[in-house]
Amino acid sequence: MPNLNPYYKPKTIEAGVDEAGRGSLIGPVFAATVILPSDFKNEFLNDSKKISEKKRDELRIIIEKKAIAWSVAQMSHEVIDKVNILNATYLAMHEAIKTLKIKPELLLIDGNGFKPFPEIPHNCFVKGDGKFASIAAASILAKTHRDEFIKKIHLEFPQYNWDKNKGYGTANHKECFEKFGPSIYQRKTFQYKPKQMEIDFSD
Repeated sequence: MPNLNPYYKPKTIEAGVDEAGRGSLIGPVFAATVILPSDFKNEFLNDSKKISEKKRDELRIIIEKKAIAWSVAQMSHEVIDKVNILNATYLAMHEAIKTLKIKPELLLIDGNGFKPFPEIPHNCFVKGDGKFASIAAASILAKTHRDEFIKKIHLEFPQYNWDKNKGYGTANHKECFEKFGPSIYQRKTFQYKPKQMEIDFSD
């Protein structure tokens, strides 16, 4: 497991921010923000994509119990279709930050872009969930809360195998979409299959 940095700036209330579900073909995008104690340590904490589902679920309980503050927010597939996935992701991040019980002094954002949050400075870090404990913790919460949502809607529409593909564009998911058509959770602005070549018959 990586040796994650406990903070970016010492003696600063920092909140790690990350998202989950940005590349999915269905449902909301989730964002989480976490303020950890500066002495928080867990040997298994890492980028959520690099640890097992079982370990993520265990870490979620620990993070939610030991964090100074945490929050999770989501933006629906309707919002995604209206404002695009990037803006919907920023909206979800802002909502998570806004609902924190403690106002952070600095935001540590996973990725290379962010829409500034009023009155709180931020720094962006590519692959930040493998560099800073607070971002890794946010990645765990965003991922586990999204997975929980996916499991619920899978019970409504088991034919899409969302419990396995998690709504991402796997070959199996696309086959199910071709067979059963769109569900009520489909992101209509996302492509499910490559556009066919247009043939000009005018000649």
